[in-house]
Amino acid sequence: MALALFVVVCVLTAGFTVFNGLRDAPSTVAVAVRTRALTPTIAVILAAFFNLVGALFSGAFAATLGDQLFVLSPGTAGLAVLIAALVAALLWGLYQWWLGFPSSSTHALIGGIAGASVAAMIKGEQPPSGLVEAVIWLVVLPLLISPVVAFLLSYLVVFPLAWLSRYAQPNNINRRFRRVQGIAASAVAFGHGLQDGSRVAALMLFAISALGIGLPDESIWWVVAAAGVLLTAGTLIGGWRIAYTLANRLVRVDPLRGLVAQSVSAVMLFVGGFGLHLPLATTQLTTAAIVGAGANQRFATSNARLSGKIALSWLLTPACCAVAGGIFYLALTPLF
Repeated sequence: MALALFVVVCVLTAGFTVFNGLRDAPSTVAVAVRTRALTPTIAVILAAFFNLVGALFSGAFAATLGDQLFVLSPGTAGLAVLIAALVAALLWGLYQWWLGFPSSSTHALIGGIAGASVAAMIKGEQPPSGLVEAVIWLVVLPLLISPVVAFLLSYLVVFPLAWLSRYAQPNNINRRFRRVQGIAASAVAFGHGLQDGSRVAALMLFAISALGIGLPDESIWWVVAAAGVLLTAGTLIGGWRIAYTLANRLVRVDPLRGLVAQSVSAVMLFVGGFGLHLPLATTQLTTAAIVGAGANQRFATSNARLSGKIALSWLLTPACCAVAGGIFYLALTPLF
């Protein structure tokens, strides 16, 4: 039975990863497309390539996540927790994608794991060790801090750049910033691959651990490579609903502010991945950075009502997925 559940976890993880690439990657290049720095086709190709490269660089980050977060219950109980969490995260992600709202797949997944773990405890299973710390590290701190930091940095960085460009002709300065935007968009895509690739690899390591299989350290690179390929496949499929929200419905920015938003997002993703080993949600960073960069324009371009709805969805994501994860786990228990 455990082997069958492990296969289900692998299939769901593959679908979860492809959907992440489909949903999130176009958002990493949405601003560059909106400001006409990149065409949609070139933007998707760049996003796919740098997603793959970023994922391939995420091996050490994935090992850190796998070692320092939490340990699931062994056997069928731990695998059932992962299945329930993945189903909850996938359904919530599909709902948010249909709405066109950017949301964190990591927060959804950890919320689902927390809810399913509570349901497992109710059924008498051993609770996973370190889950509370993981919720704080993966959900609470990034949710409360990273969007605020991204917003403030983008808002503040615009002022010196605008001052330095005050005497330049608008057409000339826009052309210069568009040229650099392609690099910034590629950097954000790299950061997305770095962050999401590590989490998918860590998820598979949890499943392998629950199955009771020991892997040599070098085997993690095969898991990371598979995560990168799946993210790239999802990116090439493309899903522009959320990208349209970010670039058109939420706020409209010029090339200068678009470059600021993408640069801030990329730097924070790199610092989180390489420096602090802190998992950050790419969609939340890019959304907050875009709103922050566009907040100081003289003409009204920000949709405050939509921003509020998106922020509310971020707060609801872990809670709703926790409830759904618990329900799905209880529904699975008669099978094992």
